[in-house]
Amino acid sequence: MSAESTVVTAEHFAYLAARTAGDDDFLRDLKAAAREAGLPAIWISPEQASFMAVLLRLARAERVVEVGTLAGYSAIAMARALPPGGRLTTIELEPRHADFAEDWIARSDVADRVEVVRGAGDDVLPGVADGSVDAVFLDADKAGYAGYREHALRILRPGGLFMADNAFAFGQLFDETPTDREVGAVRAFNDHMASAPGFSGVIVPVGDGLWVAVRD
Repeated sequence: MSAESTVVTAEHFAYLAARTAGDDDFLRDLKAAAREAGLPAIWISPEQASFMAVLLRLARAERVVEVGTLAGYSAIAMARALPPGGRLTTIELEPRHADFAEDWIARSDVADRVEVVRGAGDDVLPGVADGSVDAVFLDADKAGYAGYREHALRILRPGGLFMADNAFAFGQLFDETPTDREVGAVRAFNDHMASAPGFSGVIVPVGDGLWVAVRD
């Protein structure tokens, strides 16, 4: 046993991806349609989707809230991990993205489990009851993450699952002069997650870095 951690390289990521179930035909078609429609191609990786599905099953999640729908890829992937009667609410600010996601979710095998709610996370989340949610996933504007975290702390049941995407800041976490304007917000959120009370968590090196935490 080594006393040091293995440095995760692009080769490790490729090895992991090659040994994880990839997208089915429906999800591949969704991505192709999203690109054709001009939506940003910034969904989570298939291996991250598989990992999140495992976490949701381990948490026995039935009620999930997602902030940031985009094309609906992650909403569908997560909803597939829910038991019969499970429900996922996904919140999307951009009307064009919500329209696209709503259309593809309606065609999916989990149409009865997913609801797209239009609006800003800070406007929608206050309407979610305290302790009523089993899992929360953030994949929206990074400057809003700290506020969404506080909403999650309230709406999650004790022991509930919290996940937040892009902890590696689009691959620019350590860049001295990052080109993405949200890198600073990601760094600040990572520091906040590591020090603020309420969650016990760790950044998992899958996709672009995924915060995985449990509500204390």
